[in-house]
Amino acid sequence: MQISILGAGSWGSALAVALSKVADIVLWSINKEQVQQINITRKNIYYLTNDIVFSERILITNNIMDSLASDLIIIATPINALRKVLNEIHEQITDKDIIWVCKGFEAESGLLPHQIVAEICANKENVGALLGPSFALEVAHGLPTAISLVSKNKYFVNKWIEFFNSIANFRVYANEDIIGSEVGAGVKNIMAIAVGLSDGLQLGFNARAALITRGLNELAKLVIALGGQSKTIYGLTGVGDLILTCTGDLSRNRLVGLKLAEGQKIANIVKNLGHVSEGVNAVKVVRGLSHKFNIEMPIVEVVYRIMFENANMTKEVYSLFKREPKFEFFMD
Repeated sequence: MQISILGAGSWGSALAVALSKVADIVLWSINKEQVQQINITRKNIYYLTNDIVFSERILITNNIMDSLASDLIIIATPINALRKVLNEIHEQITDKDIIWVCKGFEAESGLLPHQIVAEICANKENVGALLGPSFALEVAHGLPTAISLVSKNKYFVNKWIEFFNSIANFRVYANEDIIGSEVGAGVKNIMAIAVGLSDGLQLGFNARAALITRGLNELAKLVIALGGQSKTIYGLTGVGDLILTCTGDLSRNRLVGLKLAEGQKIANIVKNLGHVSEGVNAVKVVRGLSHKFNIEMPIVEVVYRIMFENANMTKEVYSLFKREPKFEFFMD
């Protein structure tokens, strides 16, 4: 069994380390210097910690065409690179199984990952997404992780779930709701920024719990509006991913909120962060969708105003607790 992973960031590298326990891995990076560094040191110290050593079963390459002969192609680029990569390789992967692990919304089009895949790889059915609560560093360390393989193709799901579940401490569940799963994976990043703001302003654990719970409500509204299933909201790609991203110290999106609370500007935060924070791009897209579908998403609005309109942070966050009384559940 040979698996190719396109993208040697934190998640791509972590998957390479984890999957190399049961398969041969070809890891592609667009960065020649990164490829050289990993080949020499057998480590990816920019994205993973120094104690994680790449197995000899991992081949690192800068030539993307060398990566396309495998049984499965996993695309682990940021979502804003997904279209470019697919445009480059789609003619060579017509018969290949494809899984993507990127989350969020494409900045220019506002599309979800599966919509980009459908545009470029029309009528391709042996595809799916690997999503859910998973910090890359913990996966690379082999810590217990449960996520979902999401696809409408049941044969495809059953085939690859058996493979993924052969990895120690790596549990993968089947899910057919690609819309709900991808919306959940995108919106939770915005909520993590909001929680980071609240934590940075030292508003307490009560406020954190309230933001996560009401954030789930906003997430649910958009899932339903875009055609996702309500049950997905309460699964790994919904509440599971939301809890992890909002509370974990490894969350880049929560870190963005913490930095905003310190008074830093979003442009400087993104520049200094280095790694991709999908929540920053998602705020504009999700706010636009909420207006389009006439969905009330006050937490998204607050994060947007703080990030892009220089609104007063404390006033905006506190405003969420001064809204007029209403029924709790979004169905009402």
